[in-house]
Amino acid sequence: MSAAPAGWYPQGDGSTRYWDGGQWVGMPQAAWPQDGAGPAAPPYGGGPTAYGQQPYAQPPYGAQPYGQAPYGQPGYLPSYAVGPVAPKNPGLSLLASFFIPGLGTMINGEVGKGVLILLLYFVSWPLVLVLIGIPMILGVWIWGMVDAYTGAQNWNRRYGIWS
Repeated sequence: MSAAPAGWYPQGDGSTRYWDGGQWVGMPQAAWPQDGAGPAAPPYGGGPTAYGQQPYAQPPYGAQPYGQAPYGQPGYLPSYAVGPVAPKNPGLSLLASFFIPGLGTMINGEVGKGVLILLLYFVSWPLVLVLIGIPMILGVWIWGMVDAYTGAQNWNRRYGIWS
């Protein structure tokens, strides 16, 4: 498959962007009039001028606007803005799991594991009647607290926050 020629291509939102033959260059520009007189040169210099080229040609096959990789491929970035990452507090997660086993794990974002801990805790209460529930209650309660604390620390480390 041959690469599409370098030139200015429409971006679907009324703007145009320069394709250098292998990738998108610079940011989108406002669309120019239909007379074909476009920007004199690609953004940030280099490449051919836009004069004499078709200003509204179809974008190259497989080229994604704004230099974005296809969904699910390496390099894909979501189109929404992502704010700063707030750290998780291991002490708060531990305290939440002290009162309600599994709640601290849910606060850390591991909802499935937190619900499992909470369900095991509730299932162990009726088992107290046959005495197997007592060590099970204690084990699930301690597991919930340890998992909440370490889960918050791991979440912070994954995002470069040391707690």
